[in-house]
Amino acid sequence: MPNAVDQLFAVRDAIHKTEAEAGRPKGAVTLVAVSKTFGEEAIRPVLESGQRVFGENRVQEAQAKWPALRGEYPDIELHLIGPLQSNKAEQAVALFDVIETVDREKIADALAKEMQKQNRFPKLYVQVNTGSEPQKAGIDPKEAVAFVKRCREAHGLRIEGLMCIPPADENPGPHFALLEKIARQAGVDKLSMGMSGDYELAIGFGATSVRVGSAIFGSR
Repeated sequence: MPNAVDQLFAVRDAIHKTEAEAGRPKGAVTLVAVSKTFGEEAIRPVLESGQRVFGENRVQEAQAKWPALRGEYPDIELHLIGPLQSNKAEQAVALFDVIETVDREKIADALAKEMQKQNRFPKLYVQVNTGSEPQKAGIDPKEAVAFVKRCREAHGLRIEGLMCIPPADENPGPHFALLEKIARQAGVDKLSMGMSGDYELAIGFGATSVRVGSAIFGSR
């Protein structure tokens, strides 16, 4: 049975192959290994194999396992890829290097205040709800460009990229194309899109990072 390290190398190979097929330079795409729900014993072999960029869904879960691992591997880059509540902004700014789920005014305001207070400035992405799904986090696509502008001008936030999670039952291609178009209109360079089942497709649409969990760690 393949283990997480074998799977990690298989995913990396697939990324490099797809970068080449898309005419993009090797290393254009960052692999975010999604370690949510997995403990230190599952993460450690992946860290020992050189992976340094990880994604977590919940602030509290990440707080329980990453500070100790960071002590051993100070070059870890931790991404928050799950919804953020404004009352967790303080912990999120202290712990994460990239917050991918800025999606409303209240969060933008809370992050701006905490970043100034802590003098710590994680990279920020706006999450776009490309399928306009009522149950899903993310700003409406029609409001995304204006929201990025407000984040920059009203809150003084530097928005580096956009993130999306396409509807599970739809072809993700049009959603990736939409995110890329919004990014151009908003003047942002980074695109976090693509997960275990569709990351190769996302690379063809210009993803700069892909969030891969089950294809590395197995099913939860």
